[in-house]
This record gives sequence, structure tokens and C-alpha cells, in this order.
Amino acid sequence: MWTKEQEELLSELEKTQKNFWNIDRASANFLNMLIKLYGAKNGLEIGTSNGYSGCWLAKALKENGGKLTTIEYYEKRIALAKENFKKCEVDDVITIRQGSAIDVLSTLDETFDFVFIDANKREYIRYFELVSPHLKKGSIIAADNVLSHAEKVETYVNAIKSDKNFQTELIPFPAGLLISYKKN
Repeated sequence: MWTKEQEELLSELEKTQKNFWNIDRASANFLNMLIKLYGAKNGLEIGTSNGYSGCWLAKALKENGGKLTTIEYYEKRIALAKENFKKCEVDDVITIRQGSAIDVLSTLDETFDFVFIDANKREYIRYFELVSPHLKKGSIIAADNVLSHAEKVETYVNAIKSDKNFQTELIPFPAGLLISYKKN
């Protein structure tokens, strides 16, 4: 799946997990497989950071003939992510939107079939409210850190679990990954 050089890059990025709050490899690989199994073509990532998770998401979306839009606030992180996307050969299917996730989400006008949330934990509920109108039936939302930051994301977790339009399950990876499927 990855070239030797790309594998080395991903391994190096994994060492920066504490500085950039990257997802762990098992979660990244799981999301990559989920995208391929589902056949998602239009992905949205809320929280680019240094591009680690974006590489995994975009790789799967690219294999499906799709694309990824990713949102990041910090210019320095965007510069790092761009380098990493290029090295992983997924830069051609990625659009980076700079700004506050809430501001960027408020301007979106397209439909997504896969969304990955990994940004300001207290704002997960607001991201959900803003992205929901852009989801079609069968779309998937994956939210990271629902165990490691349970108190901060509690409002989001309770809202999506009680929403009759979604079927939701916790995947107990170290940080906790909440997967939600839009039923209607």
C-alpha cells in the first residue's frame, strides 16, 4: 500500500503523536479500510494537523476515485501537511481549507459521504450540527478521542447516539473512535 519511503515517513510522523495529536496507526488503518469497504468518494477531515491521518484517508479515497477536503487553522501545520501529502502522493486529491473549522464548515456547499472529526474537542457538537446537512443517506462520521477526552466530547456523543437518523458504535482504540452511520 505504501512505498518504503512513505512507510518510513509515516513511522516518523507517529513519533510526533504527542506534539500533533495524530491518531494511532490502528485507527488510521481502520479508517482507511472503512473508506475502501464503503466506497466513499468525498471525504471531509476536520483537523488536518501535520497530515498524518489525512494521508491515510486520502489514500483510500484516491483508490476509490475520490477526494478529501481537510480543514486546519494553523499555517505552520498546513505547510507540514502539504509536504507530507506530497510525499505520500495524495496531494492531487486533497484540498486544504484554512481557518476555524466552524467558519469553514459554515461555508461548505457540497455533500460528503465520509467525515473524520479530530479537532477542538469541545466543538465536536457544533461540527456535527454544521456538517449534518451535508451528509447523504449512508454517510459515515468518525470522531476521534471519545475515550481519551470523554468529558470534552460528551455533548456530541450523547447527541449522535440519541439521534434516530444515525446508528453509532464505539470502537475501543486507545483514544476511542466513535463511528456513526447515517440511516436516512
